[in-house]
Amino acid sequence: MALSALDDKSKKPTARSVKAVLGRARGHWDSLVAHVASEYEPLEQQWGFAGAAWGWSLRLKQRKRTVLYMTPCRGHFVVGFALGEKAVKAARGSGLSESVLSVIAEAKRYAEGRAVRLEIRTKKDLESVKKLAAIKMAN
Repeated sequence: MALSALDDKSKKPTARSVKAVLGRARGHWDSLVAHVASEYEPLEQQWGFAGAAWGWSLRLKQRKRTVLYMTPCRGHFVVGFALGEKAVKAARGSGLSESVLSVIAEAKRYAEGRAVRLEIRTKKDLESVKKLAAIKMAN
């Protein structure tokens, strides 16, 4: 089973399919896309299929730099970041919750940075992701 609820490679996600999967979380999804678009212009949105284990996700990019990835799940979504060590250090002193800092500390390290994934179910989760995006882009 893929992380994304949209896991059919032959069917690129549409606004309708995303809405159907997310349900009430669609408001948080739209809010995050709008926030990132306003903060990190010019913003490009790219849907990509990452394989059977991951499914479809939406990449938000400012020029050549990826801000974050959004993966639609049933009733919620997951936001992924590749955080460099400067951003990880900045996050530690940022006032983010202990649960978010724990996810960052335990994230697997790759050449691009730590692969941090956070579930978005509440407005509080959404605010943490916005703050983490700002930290990433500043570092």
